[in-house]
Order: sequence, then structure tokens, then C-alpha cells
Amino acid sequence: MRKCLWLWGLLFIALGFAWSITAERNPRTERISDVAVAVSLKVLKVKSESKNAGSAGDVLEDDPVGRLKVYVYELPSKYNKKILQKDPRCLSHMFAAEIFMHRFLLSSPVRTLNPEEADWFYTPIYATCDLTPTGLPLPFKSPRMVRSAIQLISSSWPYWNRTEGADHFFVVPHDFGACFHYQEEKAIERGILPILRRATLVQTFGQRNHVCLNEGSITIPPYAPPQKMQARQIPPDTPRSIFVYFRGLFYDVNNDPEGGYYARGARAAVWENFKSNPLFDISTEHPTTYYEDMQRAIFCLCPLGWAPWSPRLVEAVVFGCIPVIIADDIVLPFADAIPWEEIGVFVAEEDVPKLDKILTSIPPHAILRKHRLLANPSMKRAMLFPQPTLPGDAFHQILNGLARKLPHPKSVYLKPVEKILNWTAGPITDLKPW
Repeated sequence: MRKCLWLWGLLFIALGFAWSITAERNPRTERISDVAVAVSLKVLKVKSESKNAGSAGDVLEDDPVGRLKVYVYELPSKYNKKILQKDPRCLSHMFAAEIFMHRFLLSSPVRTLNPEEADWFYTPIYATCDLTPTGLPLPFKSPRMVRSAIQLISSSWPYWNRTEGADHFFVVPHDFGACFHYQEEKAIERGILPILRRATLVQTFGQRNHVCLNEGSITIPPYAPPQKMQARQIPPDTPRSIFVYFRGLFYDVNNDPEGGYYARGARAAVWENFKSNPLFDISTEHPTTYYEDMQRAIFCLCPLGWAPWSPRLVEAVVFGCIPVIIADDIVLPFADAIPWEEIGVFVAEEDVPKLDKILTSIPPHAILRKHRLLANPSMKRAMLFPQPTLPGDAFHQILNGLARKLPHPKSVYLKPVEKILNWTAGPITDLKPW
């Protein structure tokens, strides 16, 4: 009986939170003032430099145009367009940033057709567009494809050889970036593809002190379909009547039958501890109302999976649901542009069994403030790759990250015939022609 009363008490608290948020909100989506945003970003900049080292970006309002020039290599279509023609599903999966970044740069004002004046060089490779029948990208051919493309540009243009890629950037939105594997243990064993180790990696993967994160990498959000999300918006004054929401795998039975390796056990702990808790609306089923449900929730769980990140992070921000980030040492996208400490809740993986106590202890005024910050349209825009593009969106945040790394230090330019990278390093399978 006491347990039942305790659970209903928590449910009442949750509904009280939802009521207080709804009651204090304006009928329209509430925007915070520019001054408030500026103050929050200034405070967060100090925090993010220590907690999210390795990410790059800039304040939301910055315009990268005029601060850098990018040369786009013209590669044979077998590296990009033909791959996409073979499987158009690549346009909608979470790794699609590599495709849309290419399209964006082709028409961007930062593009230059004169490589002699370029600050950065971009090699358009669709390395994640090798999908299984169920739509999951297989990264196993990616190293061969990347090596082939670099061999081509290094033999056709002089720019790679003068720096061995130190003024080049590559979009590698795999689970573990340029380590090219979805299982962490094997990704660590592989390490970053040796010939990419001087390049700047634009990647969704970000975890501090990890072999798959190069210093100076730009951490970006995964791709989520902007038009689809926009079409599923519900009235902003809809009450948030769900306390905690999550849809997804708790166990990956196909790749991790014992259940302890996937998500380092954090997802399994969520399920085992809260599957019967009325405050937690969690399930493996993915309903057609998924986007609408997130907009009715106060908290949305964003636990690690095979990698620390997932599209839920983007969805939570776009739909104004407070992201509960469960991924130790995660490096978040555009960490000095988005005040993650202010809009989210960070829970250590070992503290998952205490999730209910942690979330119910957050006072209503703190929850209201997080929702107000999440209502800022600029913050949502920075997490998306829209077509057509918009000022301050994820494309521009990437350019901001590249601009902040300029000018290149003299050390990136090699002496004549000087070599640093080992072209023959890595597994033998990576050396096969592509």
C-alpha cells in the first residue's frame, strides 16, 4: 500500500510540474530575450571549455561567410552520387549529414573555385551509404573508399601533399567516426584511419579521452529530417502530461545477447528499474505518434547506445523536451553554441537506478527555465540540416567551427619530401583496392 501511495505521489508531482509549466507559458511559443541568451551562452562558454573539450562551433548568431573559403574537390560520381542513386534511403538515415553537407557547400558563398585561395579543402565521400536490408549503415568498406579518394586527390592536386591533409576536412558521421566500426571495442582496436589523422574530422561521435576523437574534431548532431519534424509540430500550449519518455532498444539481442555490453548496460538498467513505474513512459515500440509524444513530455531520455550519441538528442531539443543525457564523458555538438548544461540534465551511467529521485527532485521553476530556453528557435535551428538552409543552422555551425581554426599554423605545412603519415598502416583489408 505504501509503495502504491509513493508511486501515485510521484505521479501527482509530475502532473504538477506539467501544470505549472503550462500555466506559466504564453499561448505562443515563448522566446527568451537576446540578453538572456547572451548571458546563458557566456556562462556556458566557460563550462563547455572544460566539460566539452574537443567540440567546435561558435555563438548562435555568428555568420561564417567572409571568414573562410572552401574548395570542394570534384570526384568521380562513384564516390558520392552513384552510391546515393543505388540506395536513396541514405537521404533519411541519421548519418545523412555527409550528403547534405556536400550539397550545401556546392552552393554556399564560402565555396571557392580557386584552390589557391582556399582555407580548407573538402572531399565529398558518401562513406555511410552502404546499407543493410533493414537500413543500417555498414562501415566496413569505408576505409577502402576513403583511402581510394585520398589517393586520387593526392595524385591529381598538389594540396593534400603539402600538408598531408592538415588543411582538409572530412565528414565522417559513423558511430565512432573515422574508427569505422559500430562496436566500441573494435572501433578502439582499429583506431582512426591512419591517413586521416592530420585532417579535421566532422563527426557525430564525441567522447572525451577516446582514441576515436581527434583533438580539434568538430562534433555535430546526427541528421534528423527537418521537414518531417516541422510537419508534426503540435500547438505550443499543449500540456506536457508525460513525465519521462523514451522509445528504443534496451537490449541489442542480435549483437549483444548477454545484454551487458550494449549501451554499457545503461539502457538495460533503465528498463529493469522503471518498466513498471507510472512516471516512466518507456517502451521498445515506436508509435506513429512518437514526435507528438515527445512534445507532450517533460523529460526525454537520451541514453548512449553503441555510441554516446543518438538522434533523440536532436529530437528532444527541437520538440522542447528536456534531454536527460546518460552518456559519461560525451562531447556534445556545438557545445559552445548551445547551453547544454542549462537546457539538459546529465545523469551518470552508474546513477541510472536513481533516475526517478534525480528527476523528481528538480524544482518546477528550474524545469520551466529549461523549457523556456528550449523554446528559443535559434537553438533548435542549430541542431538541424534544413533545405533550404537557414542562418545559424547546423551547416553554418560547422563552418563556424572551421573558421575558428584559422589561420592554420605554419606547422601544418610540410617541408619538401617530408612525410608524417604511414599510408600502409592499418588492417590488411583496408589496403585492398576500392
